[in-house]
Amino acid sequence: MAIVVNLDVMLARRKMRANQLAAAIGITAQNLSILKTGRARAIRFSTLDALCQELDCQPGDLLEYRPPPRP
Repeated sequence: MAIVVNLDVMLARRKMRANQLAAAIGITAQNLSILKTGRARAIRFSTLDALCQELDCQPGDLLEYRPPPRP
């Protein structure tokens, strides 16, 4: 997939654990893990809003587009 989730980078910058973030924004640690590892197929705007609010960042800090290599 061409969308890369940089949630682990932002967690490290904020010196926060995934479990702390999950509790703070009201989602399960398992759902946060799915998002963090890039296995999520979708994200709700309300979840993205909560992540940005808690991590004090912009959506572009969490999500990055990397085009696939051309053959």
